[in-house]
Amino acid sequence: MDYVKLGNTGTKISKLILGTMQFGWRVSEEESFQVMDKALELGINCFDTADIYSSWGENSYPGKSEEIIGKWMKDRGVRDEIVLATKLLGKMSEDINDKGLSRRHVRQAISGSLKRLQTDWIDLYQIHSFDVDTPIEETLHALNVLIDNGEVNYIGASNIQPWKFIESLWRSESLGLQRFETFQPPYNLARRYLVEHSFVDIHQKYNIGIIPYSPLGGGFLTGRYKKGEVLPDTPRNKGVVSRYFKERNWIVLDRLMEIAKNHDITLTQVALAWVLSREFINAPIIGANSIDQLVENVGALDVKLTNDELSSLTSLSDWIDSYESIR
Repeated sequence: MDYVKLGNTGTKISKLILGTMQFGWRVSEEESFQVMDKALELGINCFDTADIYSSWGENSYPGKSEEIIGKWMKDRGVRDEIVLATKLLGKMSEDINDKGLSRRHVRQAISGSLKRLQTDWIDLYQIHSFDVDTPIEETLHALNVLIDNGEVNYIGASNIQPWKFIESLWRSESLGLQRFETFQPPYNLARRYLVEHSFVDIHQKYNIGIIPYSPLGGGFLTGRYKKGEVLPDTPRNKGVVSRYFKERNWIVLDRLMEIAKNHDITLTQVALAWVLSREFINAPIIGANSIDQLVENVGALDVKLTNDELSSLTSLSDWIDSYESIR
């Protein structure tokens, strides 16, 4: 396993981050323990979760993913070995104030996460998105108190607009506060625009770490879906179809298949290897539902694609031509 700096901090994280959104939802507690055991064995030292995971699952509730991770860390005695990242924002209960990024909820959210995770501190505490009801100054002040208290080491942001991220950096500098050190966006071969149009420049100017999620496009880039097929009417399928079922993406998928066949590897490994080749990416977040999936994903670290193969994937998935056509 290779390790990289977490943004501009001195903390080192594995080149792949284990995402845990499925824990307590599609992955049982027992299976989650097995996946985390294997991840640690393979050298993955950074785990990403959120307080809202996995509220949408049947027989699940907000905080279940954190609870599972907390039980595992305590049972295995490995808290000091893990760079632990979680997020706040979402609705955690019927209490009208038990959501958002107000000073009140930040205090409430960190208390809940620390209890569920059975730890005294969070390494990377991230806002899950932007809260239109709360001034960014209030949120930054509240998060900095957590840093001062030793409850949080670093702060980051996920799913916010580039201009809001820049505003937060300016506010932090002008107020003498600790800034967001990382940004967590979606990024993959079929979804490049947000990162490459805006955040690459932010990364280069301010040395912000980019730790993207969905490097496999919700499973689209694994070859799970077929062109022209009619899928069951589920929210997940609707999202994949609306976002990825486009002609240019089927062309990318065909090229992935060719490269995978040439190297005798999987489409998953080719798609991940492309993301890992992008110099502005710190470490992508992989969501493994089983040990087999985890091992397959980690195998991407050993994939050596040729310059021609990387260039062809980059060219076929390029967003610039389609962007220019609508300007």
